[in-house]
Amino acid sequence: MSAGRASEGAGCISWWGFSPARDLLNTGSVRVEGEANVLLVGSGDPRHILKTIAGLQNTESLHVWVIENSMEVVARQLLLLYLALMPPESMGNNEKTELFLEVFGNSDIRSQTEEALKCVASQLSLSVTETLEKEAHPCLNTTLLKFKERDELARIFKSWIKPQSSAPILMSKAWDYRVRQHLGSRYDSKKGCFDWDLTMKLHEKGCGVINKQQYIRWRERGLAFEMREGVYQITNQSLLSSRAFRQKGGKVAVRGYWGDIVSSPYLSFGIETDDKDLLKTQNGQYTTTAQDISLANVNALFQSLSSRRGCPASSQSDREAEEPSPHTDRKSVTINDLIHLNGISVTFLSTDSLHKLPQKEKYSHFFNIIYFSASCVYQLGPMTRQIAAPDAVLVVELAKYILDLNKEQEAGFAEKVTSIAHEAEFEPWQEGKSDDVHAVFIPQRK
Repeated sequence: MSAGRASEGAGCISWWGFSPARDLLNTGSVRVEGEANVLLVGSGDPRHILKTIAGLQNTESLHVWVIENSMEVVARQLLLLYLALMPPESMGNNEKTELFLEVFGNSDIRSQTEEALKCVASQLSLSVTETLEKEAHPCLNTTLLKFKERDELARIFKSWIKPQSSAPILMSKAWDYRVRQHLGSRYDSKKGCFDWDLTMKLHEKGCGVINKQQYIRWRERGLAFEMREGVYQITNQSLLSSRAFRQKGGKVAVRGYWGDIVSSPYLSFGIETDDKDLLKTQNGQYTTTAQDISLANVNALFQSLSSRRGCPASSQSDREAEEPSPHTDRKSVTINDLIHLNGISVTFLSTDSLHKLPQKEKYSHFFNIIYFSASCVYQLGPMTRQIAAPDAVLVVELAKYILDLNKEQEAGFAEKVTSIAHEAEFEPWQEGKSDDVHAVFIPQRK
């Protein structure tokens, strides 16, 4: 049984992934010596980047290369990375964590969050237009994008700063339109459909920590993280995108919310934790929620960024008391003020670059880890073998958390992934960490 139309629930753009954050360097049998090169195809958010950085030893370095299907997702990736790199002098770790999650998973945001979003968009707009004259931040490198892609990024950032006033988009209406399209005749009993997806799907798949009240609030309104008192009623411009529809023989682009409305942003940071205290149960119910776990995980990831900067991570008591200087003006924080991470780079590649990489000698047998999201696995082909290092690991996201698929479709997808990988000259890694969330492969031995 599915509580909606399969084509509508996941949406047509990936604002977040359909799997938890992974330390990708921990998927192979041997850790890479020297600089590790990791290629992410369609990951949708920076969860794997942050988790992999957190797992680095002091002597290790990392270069992440990112390919997304659209510049709108690239813009979001840059936004979230920028927020993660905000210096502690301008924003305390707790506040930064809350701001990050609000922008990450909420369709509507508070006024102060909108102000922060506009400030970041202004800096990113300058960055993508000035990258030829000025050196880019190592973790926000867009210099390898095409001119037209950088122009598109600048246009997106400017639309966040000054949305079109002639026809402003109300997120509440855009969200409700998607819910109606997805549920059809079941819309009038939507809470029952939401409850079914939670208890019979997410909870059955091991996500019992996702709280019913919070999940239904997100399904109804798009609010995943409501951590502070305040009014969440300003459209989160970073979650809007355009979708082409056929109309009278042609195509018309419609702006709205076209992302996931079923699986939830809790999957990225909120369903797994190493802190067993956060997974305690009482009378068969979890005592914490996916929101609590998301806060703890993202806070810890941001602590690891601070330690990578060269300043030691603060203690728990320090974190609770941590406050930015009252003299620091958020608007005065520029890209040059962001945390610089020792030995870490993130470079964004053109949307069509995957099939062109084998043509460049630099990328021949270059990547130690290659990651494909479930929505991009169709791009996995023989050329991938040419850019994979001899001992590379290929990680593919499976369809476990795409809720509109039934068990047979989910199993069929996993079989299809294995078949595609085999045609690309990869074989399942028998000793590896494949599970029902990710499939792990290594190059075929000839």
